[in-house]
Amino acid sequence: MLVVAYVIVSIVTLMIIYVGLSYVFAPTKTAAGFGFRTLPENGNPFYNIKGVRDIGTGLVPLALMIYGDPHALGWVILAEAFMPFGDMLVILRHNGKKAAAFGIHGLTSALMVVAAALLLFS
Repeated sequence: MLVVAYVIVSIVTLMIIYVGLSYVFAPTKTAAGFGFRTLPENGNPFYNIKGVRDIGTGLVPLALMIYGDPHALGWVILAEAFMPFGDMLVILRHNGKKAAAFGIHGLTSALMVVAAALLLFS
């Protein structure tokens, strides 16, 4: 089960780093897929900051995977699962796209919780 957890964490980690790079290099295009129906004008500086933070968010579990401490990785992934869950709630609160809220952010959060449980209880 530890291998399954590491596979899930690897996928989520690489995806958030990819999303972060997308917000840095193609911010408006990337923001359109986040789940909101409207986007603020001139939001690129904010999107760039979000991109840098997403990259950092992905580097933390990557560092723990390299370090080789599955228990610490489990706690970090559990804590980081709040971010996509919070994104889902914000999108729903602001009448965003439900498919993106549940299908992207909610699913990501659920996968992270599963991976965290596998890491913490193995």
